[in-house]
Amino acid sequence: MTLLAPYACDPADSRGRRHVEPAAPTRSAFQRDRDRIVHSTAFRRLVYKTQVFLNHEGDLFRTRLTHSLEVAQLGRSIARTLHLNEDLVEAIALAHDLGHTPFGHAGQDALNACLKNHHPDSAGFEHNLQSLRVVDTLEERYPDYNGLNLSFETREGILKHCSRRNARRIEAREPGGVAQRFLATAEEQPAQQPGLEAQLANLADEIAYNAHDIDDGVRSGLLRLEQLEQVELFAQYRRDTLLQHPGLQGRRLLFETIRRMLSAQVYDVMDATRAALDAAVVDSVQAVRLSPPLVCFSPHMAAKSSSLKRFLLQNLYRHPQVVETTQTAQQVVRELFAAYMADPAEMPQAHTDRFDRLESGPLAGAGSPPKPERVVADYIAGMTDRFAAKEHERLIGRVAFPV
Repeated sequence: MTLLAPYACDPADSRGRRHVEPAAPTRSAFQRDRDRIVHSTAFRRLVYKTQVFLNHEGDLFRTRLTHSLEVAQLGRSIARTLHLNEDLVEAIALAHDLGHTPFGHAGQDALNACLKNHHPDSAGFEHNLQSLRVVDTLEERYPDYNGLNLSFETREGILKHCSRRNARRIEAREPGGVAQRFLATAEEQPAQQPGLEAQLANLADEIAYNAHDIDDGVRSGLLRLEQLEQVELFAQYRRDTLLQHPGLQGRRLLFETIRRMLSAQVYDVMDATRAALDAAVVDSVQAVRLSPPLVCFSPHMAAKSSSLKRFLLQNLYRHPQVVETTQTAQQVVRELFAAYMADPAEMPQAHTDRFDRLESGPLAGAGSPPKPERVVADYIAGMTDRFAAKEHERLIGRVAFPV
């Protein structure tokens, strides 16, 4: 095992779990978190949840599951070199998308609008917060509590973003807990960062989706290699590849270019983060929390990464074919929400039973059951693309997507 740096999260110093449990005899707290995530129902569902392209559009496009695996691989590689806790990075990476809806961000946006339209005071829907709900409340595997009862550090990493409004709700249930850092102000207390492992999982997520969305975009025919010449990060390593392998074409040229891109970003993060750690002179996890973000690209690489993201936004995510699919997906989610709100009995009894069951996780009121619209949102968010399409056809009588 790699020797941990003094600023890495040590499982022996974990802030613990919401429900006290005896330690596992052969696994650290973070290894146990990872194993619980891998065996969860929500993790298995990711295999049929959209990354960019829907399941019926092709067997080889990334899904939320394969994306999460790629994030974990990149994160562990960087963590090992920086002497951070690999197991914690992996646990966060594997869990970070557990709360994603079917149909990717299209489903999230539609479900958020449904909740807001139903009740203006609603917390809405955001997939990071939903991922926390999954591991804290919605998974039902253990006899003594709901959720997976993960360690504080893993839960903190899962909650990558959170509005102040939602953070206040979580803080009321868990004072000084995973939402506290979103409430800090200069007047009250210094702003805090999560641990380095959470910061690393966040940046590995960005590196992974930028790279594999190029691959999937070219595979789909919506992007052309010639188009990508306008992206400095891609064009640089395509030129390098052709200098070393003249005449290389097609998939091999694409794969080798992306491989070099990934390697360059990984090494850049390692070097830039080492420099940031040296400059900040941190020697503990608490010092990390009181410092600015430390896991980072160099300014030059950050600019290249931002340019690539802008290119993908304009040329892939806003491509007319993707937009058309997005609009259909949002209509499916809206109509599912309306159908279940009109007749909750259309949901399985296990979900309607929650109307009368007290809840203690994120967004829960003090000692109260979840509101019907939140139960409906939880049910829809847990669906795979395929199941959502089947349910939509059953309830609405119209085929939106092939299943």
